[in-house]
Amino acid sequence: MKDLINLTVKDMIDFTALALLYVFVFFRIWKRKGKDILLVNTCMYVYLSFVLYFTLMPIITSIPFVLNHPYTPMNLVPFIDVSAGKGDFLRQVILNIIMTIPFGFLFPLTQNRTVKLGRTIFFCFLMSLGIEILQPLINGFRSSDITDVITNVIGGIIGYGFYIIFRLVVFWILKHLKAGN
Repeated sequence: MKDLINLTVKDMIDFTALALLYVFVFFRIWKRKGKDILLVNTCMYVYLSFVLYFTLMPIITSIPFVLNHPYTPMNLVPFIDVSAGKGDFLRQVILNIIMTIPFGFLFPLTQNRTVKLGRTIFFCFLMSLGIEILQPLINGFRSSDITDVITNVIGGIIGYGFYIIFRLVVFWILKHLKAGN
């Protein structure tokens, strides 16, 4: 994983674009809806920004070169690195699970209605699949792997479990934050 201290100019261009998008679009919309919605949606936005940083960035400066390298198809054999014992598979599995725990927790909070586990899993799957499909295009040196999708979904399920456990406390906090508007 990248070190936050070692941001490149290319990464800074992406973060600047994300910051401008937040300030001039999302912040204005979410602020009108209340402090509770602003807080939850901002947490999800910051989380997704870091997911982009660790998985796809730099994006904007890579766009002109998307077609300048061969596309390596996704490895569709689950846990092949684990069974072959190659690489740092355990570290990768654990990091992929950890990466999507916040998604499983925050996604239900960003919705206006009660969100079931299946909907959270579906959107966690879509996010993960999107990242895995784009990685070889945006960053020609990155490969995509079905194991990452599986472990990301497991992380989303764990995050949803935390949401179920802590939702009453979180809703209490959000209710009091909203009442302070």
